[in-house]
Amino acid sequence: METTPHARPSWDDYFIGITRAVAERATCDRGRSGCVIVRDKQILVTGYVGSPKGMPHCDEVGHQMKTMRHEDGTETKHCVRTTHAEQNAIVQAAKRGVSIDGSTVYCKMTPCTTCAKMIINAGVVRIVCEKRYHAGSESEEMFRQVGIELDYIDESIETYENQK
Repeated sequence: METTPHARPSWDDYFIGITRAVAERATCDRGRSGCVIVRDKQILVTGYVGSPKGMPHCDEVGHQMKTMRHEDGTETKHCVRTTHAEQNAIVQAAKRGVSIDGSTVYCKMTPCTTCAKMIINAGVVRIVCEKRYHAGSESEEMFRQVGIELDYIDESIETYENQK
């Protein structure tokens, strides 16, 4: 009997797959994303998009949309009810006393600038994103400046409904 050899995923594909499973817990349908923070091929913490503990979720009460006007005059809409997956993962590490210094962050897309600052200050050395974020160029530049390695599984850009 001939068998087909099993193709094991790379470590990056494996952990990105886990971020998709973590994202199933997310409570905002605009950006169901997850984050996994890993060191030495071991998961340290996870996080997903969700409202702060004890507060209502988008899936329960709807989005809390804010319009942001950018320097070039363009406007984008953002849901501000929830905390980003990367932020929640970093908070979980702090809450549990888990150092993420020297770790790798796996996430759905290029982290926003707020998440980028937190990632930098936490001592993360590498970020692996499933896709690019449409407004991620500033974060990419920040990571470049501080020497954090940034890799993409897929070079396409993640977009949202009602983005503009």
